[in-house]
Amino acid sequence: MKKIFNILMAVVAAVGFVGCNEQYTTYEGAEYLMFADSLSTNAVTADGASFKVAVSSTVARNYDRTYAVEVIDKGSNAIEGKHYRLKSNTFTIPAGKLSTDIEVFGNYDNIGPADSLGFTLQLVMPEALKWNLYPESNRTKVVMFKSCPFDINEWGGTEQEPRYCLLTSLLLYSYPGPNSSYQRLVRCYKHATLENTIVMDNLFYDGYDLRLTFNTENPSEPLLEVEADQVIGDEFMVFGIQHGDGKILAQTSPASGSTVSTFNSCQKYAQLWTRVYVKDFSTMIGYVGDFYNILEWVSKDEAEEMMREGL
Repeated sequence: MKKIFNILMAVVAAVGFVGCNEQYTTYEGAEYLMFADSLSTNAVTADGASFKVAVSSTVARNYDRTYAVEVIDKGSNAIEGKHYRLKSNTFTIPAGKLSTDIEVFGNYDNIGPADSLGFTLQLVMPEALKWNLYPESNRTKVVMFKSCPFDINEWGGTEQEPRYCLLTSLLLYSYPGPNSSYQRLVRCYKHATLENTIVMDNLFYDGYDLRLTFNTENPSEPLLEVEADQVIGDEFMVFGIQHGDGKILAQTSPASGSTVSTFNSCQKYAQLWTRVYVKDFSTMIGYVGDFYNILEWVSKDEAEEMMREGL
């Protein structure tokens, strides 16, 4: 346990010594210490950057508060020293502050592309600081996954030498149109001017491409974005009837709960939620639905085999 008991005794002794000699002003309310969340999900990147697990207090003090943290082995599949390390087994909430962070370094080279590794952290503090109303708030589950560097060339080639992905679509399952299958092989190439954007050739229906943008701002949640009002099909061709101006439109579904469009740079796949709708003279007249799609990038050899199989 990294000599947690000795660390805690040193902290208690230091706080006790100072407390005998000075008067401190405290803010109103009971003082409790807890993790900000019961689950912390974090990307481990190749640049060696750390990630942070937030700790909160219900009150602020006008002096620094230092406590210890320990790793609970039970239920953990990440190994300390192999998959990660804590920057320190103590943390300090600065004077006047309500929160701080525990800094963790993941070992990028020892985490596999498909690994989801986790461990449990527990606060080591006086019993009086535990909030009985939320007895598990002194623990948090920390989950780590590998986040490989993003390279747009791995997702989209050129029109002459495209990349390929296999689409599995609930939109095509619900509205196959002229297509007989909910799966199809799609050509992908880089957009000529838009950054981190690819063109997906005939993504859902023949004759209609889709622009897909990769948002890499947050490595812990890499997002896919589909600009609003992109035309993906013809109403009569797909629905057998025309309700609006004849165009089927799409954009990224609003992120809510599980309807988040994300991608995985290590495994080269993406999950895309598309909101499909119909307009007439720019006025919304019909909401078709939100549809889940899986995109799996494949090699040229795999693509050629799929073409022979009729995809």
